[in-house]
Amino acid sequence: MDADFQPGSEAAAGLAAALRSVGRPVAVAVSGGIDSLTLATLAHRVLNDATMFHAVSPAVPGDATARVERLAAAQGWRLRIVDAGEFTDESYLANPVNRCFFCKTNLYGSIARHTEAQMLSGANLDDLGEYRPGLDAARHHAVRHPYLEARVDKRGVRALALELGLADLSELPAAPCLSSRVETGIAIRPEILRAIHAVERDLATAFPRATVRCRVRAGGVVVELDPETLDALDGRRKASVRTQVDRLFGEMLPSPNLAFAPYRNGSAFLHG
Repeated sequence: MDADFQPGSEAAAGLAAALRSVGRPVAVAVSGGIDSLTLATLAHRVLNDATMFHAVSPAVPGDATARVERLAAAQGWRLRIVDAGEFTDESYLANPVNRCFFCKTNLYGSIARHTEAQMLSGANLDDLGEYRPGLDAARHHAVRHPYLEARVDKRGVRALALELGLADLSELPAAPCLSSRVETGIAIRPEILRAIHAVERDLATAFPRATVRCRVRAGGVVVELDPETLDALDGRRKASVRTQVDRLFGEMLPSPNLAFAPYRNGSAFLHG
C-alpha cells in the first residue's frame, strides 16, 4: 500500500472508494490484460491486503504471464500463480456457447481454494454490451467488479492506466484467451492453441500496432487483421503466413484452407 497515493481523477477516486468499501483482504484475478493489470496496480496502492492471482494454462499466452510477473516485481505485488484446471473440465474442452462460464468457474474455484479473500475482477462497462457468460460464473462466486461499481468503461481504464504511470501498457491491445479463437463447437486442444499463438505472435512482431486474430473455424483457418494491416499485407507476406499455417495446422485440421479477413470482435463465437 502507498500511504501517499492520492487519486487525481474522478474515476480513480471512485475506484479507490469501491476497493476500500470491501473492508477485508482482496484477491484480484489478473489475466495480463490492461483491465486487470490496472485494477491490480490500484488495489496494491490503496489497500493493505491485496493478493494478485494469475492463472496459467495452454489458453494463456506466455507473454501475458511474463507481463504480470514483470509488473508484480516492479511494483512489489503479492502474486500467486495458479493452475485454474479448466483443461481437466470436459465441459470447457467441448467449447460450448457458454465456454467462458466453465473457464471462469474453474478460475474462481481455484482462487477460492487458495484464499478466503474477496475476489475482484477487471470487468468494465463495455463488457456489459457483449455476451459474457463469465459474468454468470462471477455471480455464483460472489466476485465484485470495481470498474462496474465505479461506472468505468474501457476508455476510462486506459486513462486510469496513464494516471497510474502505466504509459507503456495503456494502449495494450485487447487479448482475450486463446480459446476464444476457436469456433464454438470445435474442441479446445492445447496443440491448436499453441499453433494459433505462433501465427499471431509472428504477425504481431512484424506489425507491432496491428490487431491480429488467428481463428480456427469449421472451414479452416482465418487470419483476421485490422483494415490498415490487412491492406499492408503483400503477396510475399501472405504466402509466408500460408506456409506457416499449413505447417502448424496441417496434421490437426482436415484442411487449413487459410483465408484473410478484416478483424471482427468475437467472430469465432457462435450463439446457440
